[in-house]
Amino acid sequence: MIFGIRAVIEAVQAGKDIDKILMRRDLQGDLSRELFQMLKTAQVPVQRVPKEKLDRLTRKNHQGTIAFISAIAYQRLEDIVPFLYEEGKNPFIVLLDGVTDVRNFGAIARSCECAGVDALVIPMHNSVSVNADAIKTSAGALLSLAVCKESTITEAIRFLQHSGYKVFAATEKAETEYTQADYSIPLALIMGGEDRGISIDNLRICDERVKIPVKGTIASLNVSAAAAVFMYEVARQRKG
Repeated sequence: MIFGIRAVIEAVQAGKDIDKILMRRDLQGDLSRELFQMLKTAQVPVQRVPKEKLDRLTRKNHQGTIAFISAIAYQRLEDIVPFLYEEGKNPFIVLLDGVTDVRNFGAIARSCECAGVDALVIPMHNSVSVNADAIKTSAGALLSLAVCKESTITEAIRFLQHSGYKVFAATEKAETEYTQADYSIPLALIMGGEDRGISIDNLRICDERVKIPVKGTIASLNVSAAAAVFMYEVARQRKG
């Protein structure tokens, strides 16, 4: 954590990877206005919270502002995509739409690293981020896997489609079973959040929907378990 308005301003100016900033709801003053002005152009999530929440995080003089620095350096999707093509790879990217459980996130990252996924994409808002718990759950995979934090998953989908990727949505609403799809091309796989799955808007723009058949009474697998199943089907097909 970084606390204090001036310290946070300096962190933003230095280009630090900041997961989020918590600011007191009634924060005012010249320095706070300077910070607000900077954050208009910096893509950093900001949450307005009561002073009591900030006080619970630190007993030091936070001046109404606390920033959480990322444990890793996030990559840019627009840099990753051409790099993978230049390396001669058949790219495989996983996107997480609304995954909020840090343990699921860590488990998915671990599966990504083991299955040969090239990058993991998360949105800036309403999502998990890379922290110590996520790194621990991933068995350190998040320290070697490329992680991109994009403004929205919708923008990431559009960019990947324009870059020659076929985008698959993992959803129980699909007609096609996951083993029936062709994963031999550059592809991106979207996994939805624990509570609502993939958003309707993102489902609409995906190229194909695929599902895992369920034989029991529970409607679907946990997102981290489902992600591993999909990833290894991609790996199996490509190995064949």
